[in-house]
Amino acid sequence: MTRREWMGVLAALPAMAASKGKPSYSITIDDVAWSRIPAPYQETGNGRLLGALKDQHDLKAALFVAGTNVDSAGGQAVLEQWSRSGHMLANHTWSHHVYNASIEPQDFAKDLLRCDALIRQFTRFRPFFRFPALKEGATPERRDWMRGFLREHGYRNGYVTIDASDWYYDQRLRACLEKDRTFDVNRFRAPYLAHIWDRAVYYDRLARQVTGGTVPHTLLLHFNLLNTLFLGDLLRMFQQKGWQAVDAETAFRHSVFQRQPDIVPAGESLIWALAKETGRFERELRYPGEDSPYEESKLDRLGL
Repeated sequence: MTRREWMGVLAALPAMAASKGKPSYSITIDDVAWSRIPAPYQETGNGRLLGALKDQHDLKAALFVAGTNVDSAGGQAVLEQWSRSGHMLANHTWSHHVYNASIEPQDFAKDLLRCDALIRQFTRFRPFFRFPALKEGATPERRDWMRGFLREHGYRNGYVTIDASDWYYDQRLRACLEKDRTFDVNRFRAPYLAHIWDRAVYYDRLARQVTGGTVPHTLLLHFNLLNTLFLGDLLRMFQQKGWQAVDAETAFRHSVFQRQPDIVPAGESLIWALAKETGRFERELRYPGEDSPYEESKLDRLGL
């Protein structure tokens, strides 16, 4: 992309309304489904992700690992590279089962501990846990059981503040490539950046309304083809828009991540949940916070 094209993409994105406090963000990446990145992109994908972060002043991300995705020599090598590069490794369960009525809390906890045994061996392991699909329990009993279990095992919730649907954009991108191997992947760049920017502006505005100011955001992304292609563009977009990049481990030290919203179903973005807890945002909060139906028509209109 030429500089003129790049500036055109930035100019097309909506400006964020002025508000006190400079917004900041960190990168958190879920699943580590590296083997699902299609050829020929898989060969260079991991290096591109690490390179994009290094180019952004050696920014350190948080990698939330689903153990089943790295249960191989290749997967272990990916984790070793991230740990050696200074990025924190955290727990995303072994099997990536959603914590819903189909799984007993004790079985979900065992799955979590199975992943713990794998990732704890790496020097950059940190005891943070992220629920698959951000679902933390549909009843007070299930929610509180898991909160107690995490506390007893020294874990903290690795909350997301900026939720998004990059996984769906990636799904659509891979579908385009399956239909046409010569498909121009760069057609997804501008729509994807616009989606992330829209969600960042929304959740930062909501954070200011709920907490009285901005917070060091944790942006939810996934280890997928889309981000191997465009993570560097995404980081440059935030820089151009005046957001400060911070290391994920630094962001998680903020007091907002100590909060445990009293809502059910529990989950979604931490900011969404805190807003829900107040009872003042019922007209604004959709459920779930983010999902494919919200993005489908946008990509349909673009022929993607």
